[in-house]
Order: sequence, then C-alpha cells, then structure tokens
Amino acid sequence: MNLEKVVFGFFVLLAATLNFGYVTGDIGNPDLHNVAELYAAVVVNVVATILKFGDRTQIGAMHLATSLVATIQLIGAATVWIWITQIQPQALTASAMSSVVSLALGALLANIVSVVLMVIETANFRHH
Repeated sequence: MNLEKVVFGFFVLLAATLNFGYVTGDIGNPDLHNVAELYAAVVVNVVATILKFGDRTQIGAMHLATSLVATIQLIGAATVWIWITQIQPQALTASAMSSVVSLALGALLANIVSVVLMVIETANFRHH
C-alpha cells in the first residue's frame, strides 16, 4: 500500500465531503450552514492543493487545477462571510448567504471533478 496515495486520497475525499456538508440545506438559510465547516473545508482544500504540487503528469496537472479552483471558490465564500459579518457587521441575509453558498457550490463541483479524476487514475493503475 502506498501511504502517499492514501494521504492524498484522504484529503481529496475529506475536502469534497466537508464541502458537501457545508452546502447541504436551504441556500439562503444561515442557520443551516455552519461557518466552522466552511473554514474546515477551506483548510482541507488548501492542504489537498499543497499535496498536488510536484506531480508532473497530465492527470496531476488536472488534479492541481481542480484543487486551485475549489480553494479559490472557498476562500471567496469565506471572504464574503467575513465581509458581511465582520467588516460590515450585519446579520446574514438570505441574499448574502446564497452568495456564500453559491461560491461553495462551485468549489464542490471542482472537488467532485477531482474525486472523479482520482477514481479514474486508480482504476487505470496497474501493478508492474
């Protein structure tokens, strides 16, 4: 068993599941979207991105691209949340919450592509 592949797969799947957990629920209801889960998704996506650096294969480049997209989308979502709640202190409206969740949904799409790539790569792996 390749420990590096296990760690990589762990972070790719954890990034996707945290992201999925965050976006699940009514898009405009702040009570259904935990800010700690959003921040956990950001951190895990950053770690997954770091793990993808150095792979010089074509599929490695696609993994990195999907991870960069997810991380940028999640950082955008966190920035909107911080802007609304800390810089312009106000309650999260349905409109503001839907902006945050929409960005996180974009990240989820990128994470799903990353998981699909990982499954394809694993299915094509042959022992030599």
